[in-house]
Amino acid sequence: MALFVVEPERAFPCAFFRRPTVEVARALLGALLVKREAEGWCAARLVEVEAYLPEADPANHAYRGKTRRNAAMFEPGGVLYVYAIYGKHHCVNVVTEEAGRGAAVLLRAAEPVLGHELFRRRRGAVADVELCRGPANLARAFGLTLSHNGRSVCTPELFLQAPAEPIPEEDIEQSPRIGVRRGRELLLRFFLRTSPCVSARQPSML
Repeated sequence: MALFVVEPERAFPCAFFRRPTVEVARALLGALLVKREAEGWCAARLVEVEAYLPEADPANHAYRGKTRRNAAMFEPGGVLYVYAIYGKHHCVNVVTEEAGRGAAVLLRAAEPVLGHELFRRRRGAVADVELCRGPANLARAFGLTLSHNGRSVCTPELFLQAPAEPIPEEDIEQSPRIGVRRGRELLLRFFLRTSPCVSARQPSML
């Protein structure tokens, strides 16, 4: 992979996220999640995401309205919605659309490009392709927890950097989301067909 350079001037502005959720989800493929640490920068290229729509999407945490847990989803697009699963893992979403909509994009997998040693310290002795494969592993590698819920992704310390070149449409695959029981018929998972870091090739329909 080519040398990665942190370029905050190419970070997506908050307005980028305040658009239709599917549009944002597709545009995030190839973008770089970038975080400044005390030890330096870490970054990974997004290769798999899932969209959770503000309407007619029963798998969306906001489907039944605003609660204490999902309150960040009702903020204007451009903040994180982080939630816990199984009591110890976390999943990281970027909120989309305008305030009050309750929509987000789940960050499912990414290709590490910077900060590998820091990722390994958090993830253990795993192969590079495994460092950010799967939403819980991505969150752990970046050190993102419930303390980051509601944080902006439009800051000098945490942002999403536009890809150097647009991703060709023929490189993007679409499928049902993984692990959802409701809304399984919705093709709202988007991933890069050639990436070895994609979490699953055949999504679970359980």
